[in-house]
Amino acid sequence: MTHPSGVGPPPEPWERLVSDYRDELPLFRPRIDRMRNPRTDAVLERLVLEAPDWVNVVAITPDRRLVCVRQFRFGTAAVELEIPAGIVDPDESPLDAARRELREETGYTTRRWSALGATAPNPAFLDNTCHHFLAEDAVETDELALDGGEDIVVETVPLDGVPRLVAEGVLRHALVLSALGRVLDLRP
Repeated sequence: MTHPSGVGPPPEPWERLVSDYRDELPLFRPRIDRMRNPRTDAVLERLVLEAPDWVNVVAITPDRRLVCVRQFRFGTAAVELEIPAGIVDPDESPLDAARRELREETGYTTRRWSALGATAPNPAFLDNTCHHFLAEDAVETDELALDGGEDIVVETVPLDGVPRLVAEGVLRHALVLSALGRVLDLRP
C-alpha cells in the first residue's frame, strides 16, 4: 500500500527458519559445463546459472523525485532501498516487463519510456541480461499488485539527493547503481 506522503513503515526483516541446500533453484537453472582451458589443456567443470532476463526501471516523477521500493532482500538479510525491477516473463519484451513491474510494484505509470541499454549481471556464472529503462513523468495511477512473495513499500526520494544515498550506502544494489548511473551523476 502506498501512502500519500510516499513513505510508509519499512518492511520487517524476515526470520530464517532453516536453510536447505538442493539442486533445484526457483530463479535459476544450474548447469555444469566441462570446459577445456586453451592455455593449459586442462578440462575443468564450471557452473553456469541459466536465468531469465531482468529489467530495472529508473522512474522519475514530474516533480523530479525517484520512485523507489523498500523490500527485504534474502541475500543481505536486510531491508534495501532499490528501484522497481523484475523478471522478463516468457513471450514478453523487456519494455513490456518494465512497464508491468513499475505498475505492479509501485502503482506508477507513464507514457514516456526510454531504453538505457543493458548489462550482464555477472558474466562469471550468469547467462542473462539486465535491461535498464527510464520512465519519465511517472505518476501514481494504480494500486500495488504484489505477488505472494513480495512485501514492498513505495517511497519517492528527491532526485538531487540520490548521490548522497549512494555515498551513504543506502542505495547499494549493483544493478540499481548501473541503471541510475546511466541517468544521473552519482558522485556526491
